[in-house]
Amino acid sequence: MFRYLQLLLLIFLLSAASCTRNPRQTGGENTPDKRADYPVGEVLFSDDFSGDLSNWLAEGRQPEIIDGKMNLDTPVGTTVWLKPYLQGNVMIEYDVTVIEQGGPNDRVSDLNCFWMATDPCNPGDLFAASEQRAGVFARYHNLNLYYVGYGGNTNSTTRFRRYNSGNRELLGEYNDRLHLITPNHQYHIRLICYENTVEYRCDGERLFCYEDPEPYTRGHFGLRTVQNHLTMDNFRVVHLLKAK
Repeated sequence: MFRYLQLLLLIFLLSAASCTRNPRQTGGENTPDKRADYPVGEVLFSDDFSGDLSNWLAEGRQPEIIDGKMNLDTPVGTTVWLKPYLQGNVMIEYDVTVIEQGGPNDRVSDLNCFWMATDPCNPGDLFAASEQRAGVFARYHNLNLYYVGYGGNTNSTTRFRRYNSGNRELLGEYNDRLHLITPNHQYHIRLICYENTVEYRCDGERLFCYEDPEPYTRGHFGLRTVQNHLTMDNFRVVHLLKAK
């Protein structure tokens, strides 16, 4: 009997240690961590916002640099794209804060991001349709990308989706207080694409993990929000090495 119980425990631990094909969480049950750390290679891009915003393209309201941070204070829907094209195994990480200080756009909602984004209508140039999109959320639905809406719907949901040419598959969701936005708190976000594993981590907690049978392995990163005020700092992209 004791060996049988040991076997059951081993099966449970193994099943809890891997990503699922289609995770969907509610009530704060975070996805178990499959890999604590990935082998990190060279830094592919970094920006501490001590210079200018020449590596970024805004659709909607133009951000500015204030006190060494990208500051986006927008009354409309806005996506700020990183111009450099990303591909392969990468980790995107940055610090971001949603501001609540009584300003006209201090709504505390929609700490969102796109990554590995491409446009099937313009395969070689995501920015060909920038003027048409103009920051209007519905005009991004035809893209191919991964998306997390952290604190969306007026800070009531946190959702993970995979966009595929108009199909926006919901892969995971939280609606508990612990996984919604705390204003004026600096979050550290990590987005991971490693082989067919896609992850979203916030302050070290792995909120979402997806084993994508047809992973997006190249594209652009975009910081996305609507009627909101936020800052971003310490942005970087690193190459993840294949495990030996």
